[in-house]
Amino acid sequence: MKSYQLTIIVPIFNEEGNIKRLCAKLLDYFEKSSVLAKALLIDDGSQDKSLELIKEISIQHDNIEYISFEENRGLSTAIKAGFDHVKTPLTGYIDADLQTNPDDFDLLLPHIYKYDLVTGNRNHSRKDSFVKNLSSIIANNIRRFFTHDGMDDTGCPLKIIKTEYAQNIPMFKGLHRFLPAMVMLQNGKIKQVDIQNYPRIAGVSKFGLWNRLLSPLIDCFVYVWMKKKYIKYKVKEKS
Repeated sequence: MKSYQLTIIVPIFNEEGNIKRLCAKLLDYFEKSSVLAKALLIDDGSQDKSLELIKEISIQHDNIEYISFEENRGLSTAIKAGFDHVKTPLTGYIDADLQTNPDDFDLLLPHIYKYDLVTGNRNHSRKDSFVKNLSSIIANNIRRFFTHDGMDDTGCPLKIIKTEYAQNIPMFKGLHRFLPAMVMLQNGKIKQVDIQNYPRIAGVSKFGLWNRLLSPLIDCFVYVWMKKKYIKYKVKEKS
């Protein structure tokens, strides 16, 4: 049995136009990755041919696995399911739209042994519309004010997390925007690294102004409540 070190989780909802290109990019990265890696695709109840394509590709490649939901449950739920099913020491996260490149995981990997979460920062190379960029900047500033995580791009869909930290995150809807802050709650160390951002070629973005700006503001108050109630401890001795 291969001793994989990194599992890259990919939440997918109605991305049939990107599936083949996504898997080709992942397979290409696996050939040159600095650690032995595989992918776990999470089909979030897609209503197009995404799951059909995922099944075809997973049969052909043992380093591409999948799980599928009975119905659409949202991005945070898909990420949590990915975290729950990972068995490797490291967990990667990337979106299916390929606005970030799997090759850039190797920019993050050298730092994960000193830190517990390493996230990309796209702000210097964003290829999105003015409205999307502006709403993301505002949302990131709001989250930084509430979380004090120091991150410029907490929503960047390219991250590596030590799996033990990922599986201890108490996920709720919207919390995918707070992954660095939730690692900090566990006394983990976080770092951001500049990566490239690319335009979406196929498919449609699942996020509008509400998802990028107003909903995250509400989630900030949920995070503040959770931070006050968060339970953590260290065992000093045991029999």
